[in-house]
Amino acid sequence: MRLDDQPGYVLHARPWRETSLLVEVLTQEHGRVGLLARGVQGPKKQALRAALQPLQSIRFDAVLAGELAQLRRAESQDAAPRLHGHAMLAAFYVNELVLRLAPRHDPLPELHHAYGEIRQRLREAGGLAWSLRRFERDLLDALGFGFDWAHAADGQPIDPAARYRLDPQEGPLRLLSERNAGERRGLATGTALLALAEDRLPAAADLASLRLQMRAVLLHHLGGRGLKSWEMLGDLARGNG
Repeated sequence: MRLDDQPGYVLHARPWRETSLLVEVLTQEHGRVGLLARGVQGPKKQALRAALQPLQSIRFDAVLAGELAQLRRAESQDAAPRLHGHAMLAAFYVNELVLRLAPRHDPLPELHHAYGEIRQRLREAGGLAWSLRRFERDLLDALGFGFDWAHAADGQPIDPAARYRLDPQEGPLRLLSERNAGERRGLATGTALLALAEDRLPAAADLASLRLQMRAVLLHHLGGRGLKSWEMLGDLARGNG
């Protein structure tokens, strides 16, 4: 099958043999696609190598035969974001999430759109924690794993004053007892869940309450095997991610 003039975002690229690359791309029409880019070394291939770097927006032609597609052409659509520090780690996390959770050759136009949005937010380098939580929400929704963020698992509206555990299968479960302060601190606030539902930036404390609960949901869908990027995001967890 031919893939002609496909828009996509480069998620990952690694050397293959002496002159080639194995590239993972998130496309609008075909979901995650693995590309074999042959003969990309040498001065005449500099533009092609630049186009195949992570975060790059490209249009490409390829021929899909089996698991991998043979790349025929790729051109950059813009300059990839130049990221540093926390923003660079956040980009690594986003790409790793998509690589691990998005199936190959399954059209996911909503995820493609969400990736374009987080890519632009990373370029602007503001509010990384909120940008990541929004992307996690959008990723789960696009893959069919999301919740009605405005309602608890029992169908009741989210109470802004309550705390909730996010069950990966059922959705938000309200904390029924206020006695265990330690458990309460690890749960998401109702205000934070409503902010996700309304796509509205919550206060810092409410935003921070989402991180562990969203991670627990993602870990479930990752089959219990965590991400390398989680090991690198300690600083982001303390106020920026």
